[in-house]
Amino acid sequence: MRALISVSDKTGIVEFAKELVSLGVEIISTGGTYQKLKEEGISAIEVSSLTGFPECLDGRVKTLHPVIHAGLLAMRSKKEHMNQLEQLGITPIDMVVVNLYPFKETILKDGVTREEAVENIDIGGPTMLRSAAKNYQDVAVVVDPEDYDIVIKELKEEGQVSLDTKFYFMQKVFMHTSNYDTMIANYLKKERNDTSFPDTLTMTFEKVQDMRYGENPHQQAAFYREVGKQVGSLVDAKQLNGKELSFNNINDTNGALELLKEFTEPTVVACKHGNPCGVGSGSTIFEAWKKAYEADKVSIFGGIVVLNREVTKEVAEEMKQIFLEVIVAPSYEPEALELLKGKKNVRVLQLDDISVPQKETAYDMKKVNGGLIVQTIDSKLLDGEVQVVTTAQPTKEQMEDLLFAFKMVKYVKSNGIAVAKNKQSIGIGPGQVNRIWATKQCFEHAQELIGLEATKGAVLASDAFFPFADCVEAAHQAGIKAIIQPGGSVRDQESIDKCNEYGIAMVFTGIRHFKH
Repeated sequence: MRALISVSDKTGIVEFAKELVSLGVEIISTGGTYQKLKEEGISAIEVSSLTGFPECLDGRVKTLHPVIHAGLLAMRSKKEHMNQLEQLGITPIDMVVVNLYPFKETILKDGVTREEAVENIDIGGPTMLRSAAKNYQDVAVVVDPEDYDIVIKELKEEGQVSLDTKFYFMQKVFMHTSNYDTMIANYLKKERNDTSFPDTLTMTFEKVQDMRYGENPHQQAAFYREVGKQVGSLVDAKQLNGKELSFNNINDTNGALELLKEFTEPTVVACKHGNPCGVGSGSTIFEAWKKAYEADKVSIFGGIVVLNREVTKEVAEEMKQIFLEVIVAPSYEPEALELLKGKKNVRVLQLDDISVPQKETAYDMKKVNGGLIVQTIDSKLLDGEVQVVTTAQPTKEQMEDLLFAFKMVKYVKSNGIAVAKNKQSIGIGPGQVNRIWATKQCFEHAQELIGLEATKGAVLASDAFFPFADCVEAAHQAGIKAIIQPGGSVRDQESIDKCNEYGIAMVFTGIRHFKH
């Protein structure tokens, strides 16, 4: 048996090669791998002595030779293939152990140049992997150091690598090379500042963890991360306490974090089932926490809480009094962290760059049956200046609350309505099939949870335009003093007239924020 070994990641390769030699396997090797094996006293044949052709072009050409690829691609079951090898004096190669130039590691380095990145695009490695994998019946091709033990175990027990294992290795090869090529293509796209949607979309992700189950216990699930630096992303958060994150934890926490990134002042967002249930901003993080908590003391139970300032002992003392699933903050006072760790089930995460937003060119993707719909993220809150369309003008404080509410409603499932007062969420009406239901639900919840006077003097935000004046009528009855909405309905004037009748200020933004 003959094995060709050429690896960039040399983890475990010396031990593996020693085991192969002890089992009578002849080793062929190249470049740095050959030198490493030689230093360890492992007998190996250098590729150039086998091909009769020296490595050239700074090592760019080593294994691209018929002696190598005929040895890999010859089908042992075909007599004419084996006769040709004999006539050409070529010995079959039965195993390929290859992993590729560190392209990912190169492009993740600070200050890497395009020339450095391109130089780390492997050519010979993928070619050998594809040749060996195509002839999987006869060649075992190993790309993952984790599989070395499998190979040695089967060689010792059976004298060969089983067909099933070789087929499994074949699958891993094409997943590996596909991932590698996709990283290269994506890097080049970024280098060209190409923001277009390509005719064929190929993406690659790396598994972070398997999960116990998905959205429901009968669904399988795993968590993957994009390749590269993901500043301000949940994938880079450090977990300081609690059980591993579930599918729903990750989904809900991500939504809460995206809303939190809209705010610069101390802010707390509480989230439940993908919708905000309490949002508060204040001069301190404790004030923000009190506002978010008191906005909905019921729904926050078992919810997600994210904060854009360090968690103080004062905040932690209050948090520990209720059941929370996940807490995320940029940092924690030592006493605060100790208090939270006293609750073993709460998942406490630290995300240093919690306020850093996604790039505007980032994709938002939704899987549909048989396909994928892709869009850029909703990265804007406003698109230019807002327009006051009523006789009544919002006060400075009302305008601050209007923008606060508009930030909230951007992350409420459509049809969405949000009511705010003094930079505190008062009521949130998510996911109704018509806007008046969402509006009435919002008021009912606010009055039930906070008090009958909760909506008096508050402001209202809508994620999309009012198709009828009924929402303004309901707002007046609830004591709303100002409204912010995109505008753009053919019946806008009806809503404007109704606002003028009741002395309500209305602001048009010209930008819609559907969230389905």
